[in-house]
Amino acid sequence: MSTTQAETTQSSIIVTVKNLSKVFGKLKAVDNVSFEVKMGEIFGFVGPNGAGKTTTINILTTLMKPSSGNAMVCGYDIFKDPNEVRRNVGVVPQEYTADEDMSGINNVLLCADLYGIPRSDSKPHAQELLKLVELQDAAKRKVSTYSGGMRRRLELACGLINYPKLLFLDEPTLGLDVQTRTVVWKYIKMLKDEYHMTLFLTTHYLEEADSLCDRIAIIDHGHIIRIGTPEELKESIGGDVIAVTLRESEPDISSDIASVKLVKNVQKTDNNYRIKVDLGEEASPQIMDVIRSKGLHVTKISLTKPTLDEAYLEFTGRTLREEEGDKMQMFRQRVTVRRARS
Repeated sequence: MSTTQAETTQSSIIVTVKNLSKVFGKLKAVDNVSFEVKMGEIFGFVGPNGAGKTTTINILTTLMKPSSGNAMVCGYDIFKDPNEVRRNVGVVPQEYTADEDMSGINNVLLCADLYGIPRSDSKPHAQELLKLVELQDAAKRKVSTYSGGMRRRLELACGLINYPKLLFLDEPTLGLDVQTRTVVWKYIKMLKDEYHMTLFLTTHYLEEADSLCDRIAIIDHGHIIRIGTPEELKESIGGDVIAVTLRESEPDISSDIASVKLVKNVQKTDNNYRIKVDLGEEASPQIMDVIRSKGLHVTKISLTKPTLDEAYLEFTGRTLREEEGDKMQMFRQRVTVRRARS
């Protein structure tokens, strides 16, 4: 590779993380992770609550020092140039941070003040950002009158006030209903497509990662398990998946199902069988014949092509659905407590 090619390749990388770890007592929240984020992409960090997603963001935005390892963000070392890192990144945190007693525009201006941006610049920019997220008509209203979706869009405007090269979005749609979540997706896509911004997105909504992200890192227990495009992750599990539920939990007929020519793998949980196959349409009737020959009864059967949910299950051995419910409950509890204190 020539010097020019090397420089071009290097300049296309906006985040470089090498052997990053963070330990809290006996807990390794982040465990020796390494990855790169390309300029102009939406990079997704997908994993359950406690996987290490927010801790990684806190380290990369210099809010927290790692126990070991290092990272370069926007060309700056997080140890040597933390102030430059902060100047070049924006953050939309998981928690709502806006002051509910202040107006929307005053919240954005306050964020600008914290960055040291003069009001002569921040005032017109704040108005532009509120128009961008369609809050211009509510700019002078108190945030306490905003809906959940409006608050999230305000947080987005605050995160953009310093003209960031890289925007961190930590669970940007947590607590929002499906319709409002879709609206937030629109703004995220717009930032990439129209403003050519790089975005680092953490989420535990797999459909969100599939819809938005150019590449995804699956993280669990502080480890990065796999990195790839949504299509690469889905294709890597190989084949179709047939899910069969039987009326009976015994006997275990996994070995009988596995003997079918097109079957690649069989996993049994109680009376449910997850069967990975080639050519699911052809394998399904053969599997049904095996089940009937054993005198067992099918109560449910489904055939699915590879999905990100299936890929996540393949890589981690479990789904994110239960984690999603737990996190939603925690989020609602925090919101309730915060409002009770105000």
